[in-house]
Amino acid sequence: MTLAARALIWIKVKPAVSAQPWPQKGNLWVMIALNDRQAGSQDGAEREAVEVMRRAHTAELALCDRLEEIADSLPNGLDRRKCILAARALGPTMAKIHRFEEQRIFPCFCQRLGHSVESGKTIERLRNEHLEDEGYAAELRDALRFAARQGEADSPETLGFMLRGYFGAVRRHVAFERDHVMALLAPAG
Repeated sequence: MTLAARALIWIKVKPAVSAQPWPQKGNLWVMIALNDRQAGSQDGAEREAVEVMRRAHTAELALCDRLEEIADSLPNGLDRRKCILAARALGPTMAKIHRFEEQRIFPCFCQRLGHSVESGKTIERLRNEHLEDEGYAAELRDALRFAARQGEADSPETLGFMLRGYFGAVRRHVAFERDHVMALLAPAG
């Protein structure tokens, strides 16, 4: 990827009833376009990429909160609308966030660590987690759509387990990225 490459992410976030990190009026569309030529320098582009990832992490954690609400509502309080909205959010948005991270954040991380063996292992681990998360998201998306169509979960215990397993893994993944990858790229202060 050249320095003049353009990255684009669209994130559609639907507001939930509870307090969330986004505005409560209507849909929020966040479009983030980065162009290294416009950034003026590699450091500027890196700072912008880090800011994009912070927003993406916020969106991922908000989705986890929504999935947790669904899990907590089982077995008797399943909200069809919440299931549909969560299933939609599990779609291409997660893959777009992962691709952006792999194309923009990971190279910066490796460069900062001098392309060490350790940084390579860390990136390999995170990429594998991305693949696992996307696979689980597809299964969960199907289960949520099915539950929404039926008005109840076929097996509330199974759906609850799937939800908790997924949002737990995503929260751990985001925490690791924030504590290790993002902290290295954008130290506090």
